[in-house]
Amino acid sequence: MDRPDPALGESFTMTATDLAAVWLRGLGSRDRTARQRLFVFPHAGAGASAYRLAAHLPDTVEVCTVQLPGRENRFTEPALTSLDDAVAALAPLIAGHSDLPYAFFGHSMGSLIAFETARRLRALGAPLPERLFLSGMRAPGLPDRDPRHGLPDDELLAASDLDVLDAELRELLLPVLRADLTLCETYTHRREAPLPCPLTVLAGSDDDSVDGAELAGWREHTSADFTLHLFPGAPHLYVRGAERHLAQMITLTFPARG
Repeated sequence: MDRPDPALGESFTMTATDLAAVWLRGLGSRDRTARQRLFVFPHAGAGASAYRLAAHLPDTVEVCTVQLPGRENRFTEPALTSLDDAVAALAPLIAGHSDLPYAFFGHSMGSLIAFETARRLRALGAPLPERLFLSGMRAPGLPDRDPRHGLPDDELLAASDLDVLDAELRELLLPVLRADLTLCETYTHRREAPLPCPLTVLAGSDDDSVDGAELAGWREHTSADFTLHLFPGAPHLYVRGAERHLAQMITLTFPARG
């Protein structure tokens, strides 16, 4: 793929390996020790540095976190507003790195992207995740409670608790957040056969954005094992600060291979 080089003003050829490294942060970080991979899909507005799961997982697990355009080291690229576009980009890259047993972890928006990426991988005939860990998101096909992507800037900032940030940070974060909310809130679920992958659905018990019935609705999207776990007293963004406990749970159900 030819891409302009901002520094040289010329074009260069981006290989599949280069492209995977852009989208999947951490890929190759444990080449010598990895026996498994965990692909991580962050929540709306977040980048690949949002969670620090790798520090709490065995060296045999290589953590590859999805870095969508528009944030962190990709902040000059326009953020995606279509879940289908995100999945179309990600699925072939993950298929190309499915040589090791792997699992998905997604939180909130990341859960939807992880789920649809698994379905796209099935359509491609690629190896599927051994388990999907889906966190803080209602099951696909259920109505969105409170769409926000069309709100005026000041209302969106207030609704997202970003109005407490300084003006420079708000200016950086608002377009990414609006794009991510658009991606989630314009997503249309298409009925397909349940995935053969086991699902572990997670949430904070004090997450007021999703209830037990909405979480339990994921059950119909797997023909394999289904588990629902609530973290006591935890809010929607419980993942930040709970990485150690989350890593322990992942390790229990996605056992490390020596």
